[in-house]
Amino acid sequence: MLTNRQLLILQVIIDDFIETALPVGSRAIAKREEVPFSPATIRNDMADLEDMGYLEKTHSSSGRVPSEKGYRYYVDHIISPYIASGNINVLEHIIEDGFIELEQVVQKTAEVLSDLTNYTSIILGPEIFEAKLRQLQFVTTSPQTAVAILVTNTGHVEHRSFTVPNKINASDLEKMVNILNDRLYNVPLVQLPHKLNREIVSLMKNYVDDFERTYDYLKAAFLHDHPVKLYVSGKTNILMQPEFKDVEKIRSFYRMMENEDEIASLLKNGTNGIKVTIGNENKIEAIKDFSLITAPYRLGDNQMGTIALLGPTRMEYKKVITLLNTLSHEMTDVLHVWYKQN
Repeated sequence: MLTNRQLLILQVIIDDFIETALPVGSRAIAKREEVPFSPATIRNDMADLEDMGYLEKTHSSSGRVPSEKGYRYYVDHIISPYIASGNINVLEHIIEDGFIELEQVVQKTAEVLSDLTNYTSIILGPEIFEAKLRQLQFVTTSPQTAVAILVTNTGHVEHRSFTVPNKINASDLEKMVNILNDRLYNVPLVQLPHKLNREIVSLMKNYVDDFERTYDYLKAAFLHDHPVKLYVSGKTNILMQPEFKDVEKIRSFYRMMENEDEIASLLKNGTNGIKVTIGNENKIEAIKDFSLITAPYRLGDNQMGTIALLGPTRMEYKKVITLLNTLSHEMTDVLHVWYKQN
């Protein structure tokens, strides 16, 4: 358990290091107006914080820098999001500038986000902006197995092989597929769950004997993960960070950024709110020296995608968390309006 004095010293060191990227010494801390302690007292607390793993020394005569454990404590226990002028109603200003198509709004949002932070922004979402359902097919390959096929107007074709439970009646599945094809043709993928729940469920109940079991199974087979699309901006911003002068680190980062499937997998966190992963908490080797902050955006109860910022562990966490939290709510609102209008 850190004392109040240690908490203050840790916060000052991390805030200074985020701003300067330079090790912080006891004399610099003592000069701060909000720190009423002598350099000797500060040095003792810095040594204790180092022993506890919250600070590190870059070399024997240097000041201290935050460790990953220090950043984690800072994010979890010290900072709180704030309201920053200029960062609120970002999407409102984008839409006012004439970006009417939803895909344009998302792409421009990624650009604005990277400009506001000087980090790399990534927005992940299903290809809902132009993808509409063209056909569902259900092909039985044996009494126990079948293939589900989803076709969209963008040319995406998805095949899913699965085992058909004995308790599911094949005729019920066929009836349900016919109803879906009739009522969901040309419906945007994003609207499928709502369309199903609001307009089609009651119809199916009239025609399908074992409705509940068949519906749950068919929904899982056809209406699972939508194809994803990435909107990336500010990849070169990482070159401006002093931590990334190592050519091999940069090479690894750019290799990862070319692998869209890997990035998409990284951003599908399934969390309800802001998620912060710092340094070695990241599963991908190429970003072990980075921090990744993500926030979901939704349509109703369904998570439609993820907004993310990727930068050094010396990231402006308070600013970024506030900004992503705001954009998460704004994107959710925009999707809701878009859904009502389409």
